[in-house]
Amino acid sequence: MTPAPKPEVSVILATYNEKDHILPLIGELTQKISRTLEIIVVDDHSEDGTAELVVGLADPRVILIQRKVRGLASAFHRGIIESTGDIICWMDADMCMPVDTLIQMIERLKECDLAIGSRYAPGGVDDRPRLRVWSSRFINGVARLVLGGQVRDYDSGFVALHRKVFDSVTLIPFGYGEYFIEMVYDATRRGLKICEVGYYFRDRAEGVSKSIPNVFRFFITGSHYLFRILTLRFRFLRGGN
Repeated sequence: MTPAPKPEVSVILATYNEKDHILPLIGELTQKISRTLEIIVVDDHSEDGTAELVVGLADPRVILIQRKVRGLASAFHRGIIESTGDIICWMDADMCMPVDTLIQMIERLKECDLAIGSRYAPGGVDDRPRLRVWSSRFINGVARLVLGGQVRDYDSGFVALHRKVFDSVTLIPFGYGEYFIEMVYDATRRGLKICEVGYYFRDRAEGVSKSIPNVFRFFITGSHYLFRILTLRFRFLRGGN
């Protein structure tokens, strides 16, 4: 039997109760990405049959990892460990992040080390309730002020990068958007080239956000982002790595 070709691109999807979105998203990824591909679904003990739908695909390009714990950053971290592609990508599984934009991001890796899907770069639109848009813009403004750099969307969570980036940058396996802010900051400090690709971001039409399910959690998560931004800068001033 001829062995399957090594994937060029690994796409990581972190899921929790995404039965309405997971199959359409996988279908779009496999149809539109022309490079050899693996899709790693890290499922955090979904109760709606998400994992069973993935198993039912019986597609060798799709790898399912089932966990009994929950956590967005830790799910992506686990997917990165299991991935084999030279290009690694991750995105939300709720279809709010377009596959067409991901393809543009992968192409931009010809000229940069990381390509970020950005709500605030030219061509980007953040089409969510006003409070969420305002708070996200505020957090990103604080990040640019405190951490520096030219990145407009520090908490994007939508990225394609070369595997070699992890020779210089570590992804912390806890929290929600904090991990992304730290990764972007570390990449900037290490002199890695970052491109942003603007895209239209809309709030999920169905289900509940995994990271911010209610207003109380929304404000708690935002405070964690701000705390992380300030501690990153303090660590740098003290000479930390």
